[in-house]
Amino acid sequence: MVRQKYLTPSAMIAFIAFMNMYPPFATDMYLPALPEMVKYFGASEFLVGLTLTIFFFTFAVSIVLFGPLSDKFGRKPILIFGTSIFSVASIICVSSPDIYTLIFGRFLQAVGSGAVITVSTALIRDSFRGRVMTKILAITQALGVIGPMAAPLFGGFLLRFTDWHGAFYTLTLIGLINLSIACLLTETLPKEKRYHGKVLSSLKLLTHLARQKTFMITLVMFALLSTPFMSYLSASSFIYVEQFSLTAQEYSYFFAANAAASVLGPVLYLKFKKNFSNNRLIQLCYVVAGISGLLVLIPGQLSAWAFLFSFLPFTVIGAVARPFGMDVLLNRAKENVGTAASMINFVPNLFGSLGMALGTLPWGNFVNGVGVIILASTILSLIMFKFVGKI
Repeated sequence: MVRQKYLTPSAMIAFIAFMNMYPPFATDMYLPALPEMVKYFGASEFLVGLTLTIFFFTFAVSIVLFGPLSDKFGRKPILIFGTSIFSVASIICVSSPDIYTLIFGRFLQAVGSGAVITVSTALIRDSFRGRVMTKILAITQALGVIGPMAAPLFGGFLLRFTDWHGAFYTLTLIGLINLSIACLLTETLPKEKRYHGKVLSSLKLLTHLARQKTFMITLVMFALLSTPFMSYLSASSFIYVEQFSLTAQEYSYFFAANAAASVLGPVLYLKFKKNFSNNRLIQLCYVVAGISGLLVLIPGQLSAWAFLFSFLPFTVIGAVARPFGMDVLLNRAKENVGTAASMINFVPNLFGSLGMALGTLPWGNFVNGVGVIILASTILSLIMFKFVGKI
């Protein structure tokens, strides 16, 4: 492992955690301003909503592409490139004269975010090992969930003093801070450990990884456990505001409370890791997820509070599964870690986009939809676990 010249281990942890907050801040911070943006641009809700959709889809695809490239060229060049693109894209978004320019800016933001997230995951495997890596994963995941919790609240706070531009000015500042720190990073992938084939051939590393059946089945198994949470995110406003008649402000409090509970996940994971085998821990995840799904379907229908407390067990156990899955998968990646990191991030995002689409289907009752998705995802993940046998 390469010793960092300017960044201490604590600084590296903070840096990696900061990069993991890119996607939630880039997607969630301007949510409260969407109605205002419809009026500002004179655009339809669909076109304004497309600024979210194009980001999420492009982000997932770029993750896959930048993994092999980081194995070819090293982590630092890809990180600097990605952060630079993100910063320039944020300036484009701020100065957008029309909705189409904003959509283009969001596309570039997603490209940059994909590079940053891929490198941040690879840095964990490059820089830490064993129990230390397990702790780093738990810490970064715990800090990373602050983003989804804080971003909409911070975005709403900004709207008291500025308009939608404030969110993108903030994202520009985040990009510039990240770029400054990236310049201090000592390259973690020595030249002798890099992929030495042609650039296009480096992308073939993805197909090589995809042929590793046990790795891919394990990845899908954990990705399925992330699907219901994304369904909740897409349906939560309909559930709390329309079904339970809360105000937008009250909804933000319930949203924040659920996100705050996810901080417990990585903490519990560290404790469970000491006392449970991997197989027992994944079985515990299935039991808690199944119970939460049943609670959502039955008492979760009664009120906003009942739904919150019914879904909370899944939120917590899902937050346990995230660092758990990343730990298991990174330890299985013996070479071409950047490629593995890209796949580890891509598949959950792919399933997450599916979950968002499923969450907003015309269920008639969105609470029922979330409950069904939890149970279906848990059962499918359990089937994958039976194929793996042991993790």
